[in-house]
Amino acid sequence: MTPGMWEHHDETTEVWPGRNWPLGATWSSESTNFAVYAPLARAAWLCLYDDRDAERRIDLTEHSLGIWHCAVPDLRPGTRYGYRIDGDWDPDRGLRFNPAKLLLDPYASAIAGDLTVHPALYGYDVEHPELRSDLDSAPYTARSVVVDPAFDWEGDVPLRRRWRDTVIYELHVKGMTALHDRVPEHLRGTYAGLATPAVVEYLHDLGVTAVELLPVHQFFSEPALAERGLVNYWGYNSLGFFAPHNAYSSSGDRGQQVAEFKQMVKALHQAGIEVILDVVYNHTAEAGPDGPTLSFRGLDDLGYYQRVVQRDPRADPAPDTYWDVTGCGNTVDASRTQSLRMILDSLRYWVSEMHVDGFRFDLLSALTRTGQEIDLGSHLMTAIGQDPVLRHVKLIAEPWDASMDGYRVGEFPPPWVEWNDQYRDTVRDFWRRHTSGVRTVATRLAGSSDLYADDGRSPYASVNFITAHDGFTLRDLVSYNLKHNEANGEHNRDGTDNNRSWNCGVEGETDDPDVIALRRRQAANLMVTLCLSNGVPMLTAGDERGRTQGGNNNAYGQDNATSWVDWRPDDAWLDVYEITKTALRLRRDHPALRQRHWFEGRPAIKGGAKDLAWMHPDGREMTPDDWHDDALHTVGMFVSGDPLRSPGPRGEQLRDSSFVIWLNASPDDVTVRLPRNEWVNKGEVVLSTCPHNPIGTVVTSGESLEQEARSVVVIREVKA
Repeated sequence: MTPGMWEHHDETTEVWPGRNWPLGATWSSESTNFAVYAPLARAAWLCLYDDRDAERRIDLTEHSLGIWHCAVPDLRPGTRYGYRIDGDWDPDRGLRFNPAKLLLDPYASAIAGDLTVHPALYGYDVEHPELRSDLDSAPYTARSVVVDPAFDWEGDVPLRRRWRDTVIYELHVKGMTALHDRVPEHLRGTYAGLATPAVVEYLHDLGVTAVELLPVHQFFSEPALAERGLVNYWGYNSLGFFAPHNAYSSSGDRGQQVAEFKQMVKALHQAGIEVILDVVYNHTAEAGPDGPTLSFRGLDDLGYYQRVVQRDPRADPAPDTYWDVTGCGNTVDASRTQSLRMILDSLRYWVSEMHVDGFRFDLLSALTRTGQEIDLGSHLMTAIGQDPVLRHVKLIAEPWDASMDGYRVGEFPPPWVEWNDQYRDTVRDFWRRHTSGVRTVATRLAGSSDLYADDGRSPYASVNFITAHDGFTLRDLVSYNLKHNEANGEHNRDGTDNNRSWNCGVEGETDDPDVIALRRRQAANLMVTLCLSNGVPMLTAGDERGRTQGGNNNAYGQDNATSWVDWRPDDAWLDVYEITKTALRLRRDHPALRQRHWFEGRPAIKGGAKDLAWMHPDGREMTPDDWHDDALHTVGMFVSGDPLRSPGPRGEQLRDSSFVIWLNASPDDVTVRLPRNEWVNKGEVVLSTCPHNPIGTVVTSGESLEQEARSVVVIREVKA
């Protein structure tokens, strides 16, 4: 495409040609370069907005390699903009060009305003194509923003903490501080609030080494939620994959959110805490074919979204239909060049410019599909594995999607680690006595070798968790048998019924002191098990304090006290907090409890003790018959620390204390015998949920220990 014809000699243009890279708006003191990908469009306009929201429309005459571009001199950071794109309107063929729709820049570094689409307008541009000129009837106020990226990082560098030393804390930026009395009121619920000393010191003192932030890419609420008077609180409805969500900014949405996010990362890094983002590249907020045209759909609908494959070539051509394995109306097609480029550019941006340390990929199976089949050697997986920026950051897979064939736990290749829902289910079942003995829980405690050892990965490939944002909180897990989601407005039909929970005899909150005590002990048991299992522990924000959602196991639309962390001490389970902190400190201080190699069940040194031995309550090693004893609900885990099998960084032999961890899920008190052996003669209780055996209790090999029903006792070797 050519820019046209000059009128006379020595003429100049107000708008410069610019260049077709990088995509997005690139600011400099001289000019701002704009570049947007719309390969099938016939015309494109850049729209600039002043403070009165008056529009200045610039005809984009430069078009190369599918990219429309220009450079506008003397623009200030904070300038708002968008694009209008013209071309064929034929939704059945996947062509949805409409110049009446203002489109957000997919590469915008910041977005100002809101994008809540009124339910009455949902599907409007499909149902009434003859009214295309009326479609831009201000359904939203969102605009892309020109950003000056300058920021003083003061020497901040990646922490590069090893996986085996990592403890993840999944949190919501707003929910973490919205009710925090030690965070200044104007900073609550923001990036700046998360960076305050009160929060950072709390995380550090608890023993957290990484925060995993629920989605912070700019997201918007679905019309169905708006109809019920709710909003998308969790944020799994992204549209701006380069833009920090503006509602979490205390300083403004004209680019200030970018600097505030960077300041938060810097503050957390200074405390030794890494930042991991929960990213949602598998779908966008444009939803299904009748959803709103907001950005991608109006630029290159055919290129960005997966289509249903027509299996029978003899059949009449089917109308254009999105293929949905995300449950959200569309699936991003990561096998296409531009979609893949956008995802990789976004990931590199957050690492290089925003200094984040890793990513947890929501429904990653959906992104690995090639021709709609799962392909763990897909373009995306290969590109990330080879990328010099991305291959060294933390990469966590949610190894499933919303389809039947998308469940791929244990199958993702190195360097990926995975959310291990089999750990969650097994440990929940063990503590509510819904397991056939102890054989499966032992496998999970030791790192889930059945899932990860066969492909050369280490125990840290398993990200262990008991709860996550989706489902019951820890307190609700021991307080409810059934979900109570009435507040979500879906007649309690939403959310899983497979909670694997036990209410300890009473449904919901109670004043019964015995029930309360049992619930707290069960919560502590679950937390200790999580913190001391081989693998990477992930805690959910507030679980250590007894946060409750009142039995709501799908609080995605509850942007209120249902979801926010309650920091008041009145109803907090501070005993669970102290036990969690103790367990994480033991893990941090003792490499025997966070080993990077698989246990082998044999000595690490000639004549030494086995690196791992499973103990029967009678004081002997478990036999094959014991492993198949469905009535057995008590097991001891002996971990030898003298020496560790893995050498230190300079090849030195590492030595640590040895431990015995006794877990009793039985409803009855149990007598456990400490085995006689030549390696460990005496121990001390260093953590206990059993009142019979408080911390400091000294025990000797060959003696018996009375262990209360449903309790954990951790014994550390006392050196002679």
